[in-house]
Amino acid sequence: MKQELEELLSQHKNFLVEGVLNKNKLAELARRYDPELLNVLMEDEKVASHFFSTLETGIQIFKKDVFLQFLNNKEFLPDSFTAYKTKIGLATENGQYLSENKNVVLNFPYKDCVLEGGQTKEDSKRQEIFFNETLAPTEINRLLDDKVFTNFKRFDKDGEHEVEDINDTDNLIVKGNNLIALHSLKKRFKGLIKVIYIDVPYYFKKNVGDSFQYNSNFKMSTWLTFIKNRLEIAKELLREDGSIWIHTGEDGMHYLKVLCDSIFTPKNFVGTIPRKTRDGKSDVPFNFSQDFDWILVYTKGNEEDSIVGREVTRKYYETPDFPNRPWRTADLTSQRTIIERPNSNFTMINPKTGKEYPVNPKRSWAVTKDSFEEWYSKGGIGFPDDYSFMKGNRPFRRVFKDEDLDKEKPTYVSSDTLLKDFISDLLSKTKNKNGNDEITKLFSRDDFSYAKPEKLIEDILKISSKENDIVLDFFLGSGTTAAVAHKMNRQYIGIEQMEYIESVSVERLKKVIAGEQGGISKDLNWTGGGSFVYCELKNDAQKFKDAIIHVASTDQLLTLFEQAKKSSFLSYRVDPKKLRKQDFEKLSLAEQKQILSEIIDNNNLYVNYSDIDDGDYQVSEQDKKLNRYFYGKEN
Repeated sequence: MKQELEELLSQHKNFLVEGVLNKNKLAELARRYDPELLNVLMEDEKVASHFFSTLETGIQIFKKDVFLQFLNNKEFLPDSFTAYKTKIGLATENGQYLSENKNVVLNFPYKDCVLEGGQTKEDSKRQEIFFNETLAPTEINRLLDDKVFTNFKRFDKDGEHEVEDINDTDNLIVKGNNLIALHSLKKRFKGLIKVIYIDVPYYFKKNVGDSFQYNSNFKMSTWLTFIKNRLEIAKELLREDGSIWIHTGEDGMHYLKVLCDSIFTPKNFVGTIPRKTRDGKSDVPFNFSQDFDWILVYTKGNEEDSIVGREVTRKYYETPDFPNRPWRTADLTSQRTIIERPNSNFTMINPKTGKEYPVNPKRSWAVTKDSFEEWYSKGGIGFPDDYSFMKGNRPFRRVFKDEDLDKEKPTYVSSDTLLKDFISDLLSKTKNKNGNDEITKLFSRDDFSYAKPEKLIEDILKISSKENDIVLDFFLGSGTTAAVAHKMNRQYIGIEQMEYIESVSVERLKKVIAGEQGGISKDLNWTGGGSFVYCELKNDAQKFKDAIIHVASTDQLLTLFEQAKKSSFLSYRVDPKKLRKQDFEKLSLAEQKQILSEIIDNNNLYVNYSDIDDGDYQVSEQDKKLNRYFYGKEN
């Protein structure tokens, strides 16, 4: 057959490449059902019987897959490659490509990691995320709808109080899954957040067995998708002139940069900032101690916007000749020479004293000879011999304080400024040890590890926000961002899923209100005060999932197993009748936990706001009132 087919096809020049029969050319023609090829094949009875099926009506059907499989056999035209690249792909044992086999489908229905990233205690960490929730888009219907908040508490200097209403200026601490909480915040805070700082779970190339509270042992695809889902909603919450500061480690930084470019676009990339994490170590790979992590900064604004800026402490003078108008000095010369600026080539004379000040040929005056009188009459030019306290021997430009205040645009931040001020802190005052020491003074080192130092957050907020701006941290951790924002008079929102939010994050903020003197308190003369509101996403299936994590025996899991079979949050994909106790008992404890976690419908992790009046959820009247305040449903 091979020889007969080769002889048959070789008679037709359209099947040849450079005079030689070419299998790639033939495959291309077969895929598009080329009439000339099909007619040639049907002319030979033996060939036609092999590559065509005949219907009762006499119509012949070309068996393309059989023909292509025949062509791909190495014994047929083995050297046929002249004008076409050799085809590469996944194939079966008989040489048939999977892409050409209609019985094989490459299907990735759960590639999006939507929910949590295995945020469990150290003894529960795995090589791959154990409770890593992966949901297909078709499975998500009410998962990200507005949720019911509950367990409201207000904390101030007088202690804990019931919450009567929710104010626009309230500081807010939320316990719950951060992705779901972010979507619930969208209706109230969309486009209002000035600064987002997040210290995301780091990606590590190796299973580091670290003591971070978040599980850091992600696989790259899981980690990026986990971050992606959260950054997309965070972008919606950000102000147009706002910025997001994403703290990450060396292993994942460059991959995260590409992801952030896809979400915020490359033109909205502000910059990359290094932070020194430690002093060098000797027992390191390649004998190179990598002692930095990184902060990626993005915005929704434009290049001409003042996304970052710094306050400059200036010295102002108050003199009788300008009552109630403090002023400062500035340079009155230009970087251009008198040849470049001939109109500024003149000797400046002090109208009061007659003293002459010759021009510097290499730096002409910033004012021209014709405009000198106008500048001087408005107070814009001063002379050192006018004041006994003034040093120097050159005229100066006078800038009034009210002129500085009228300028909306803050002073720019240059890389040189950052290296001298901001970066100098990041290289010496914001190491991991600084953050650990602060936690140790507040609590115990065992309560939280690797907290970021307050000085780091202060430096970020100082150049990216003003008082009363809203700051968001949805990986709140020990509460450093909220504590610093509180001391700097910024409004803040913090989100944390882990149980230590109450024992560490909230307790830390209570100490801040009481006037604790750790971190940046002394630099800011912090004496305490202020308040914040604490609340939780109201659990539904999430409470059941939390119970799974903390169960330590099969007997306890069996109780949960029976509860799940009768629950309303069982996944629609699961038939309760097929959940047999005897099968469940044969599994290991880890497998039992995983099975129980996977059979839950994740759309029911928390109570939806639309179900707030459903009596089964037992939402109190006060909680209903506060939720309506929060979502703007209350008059």
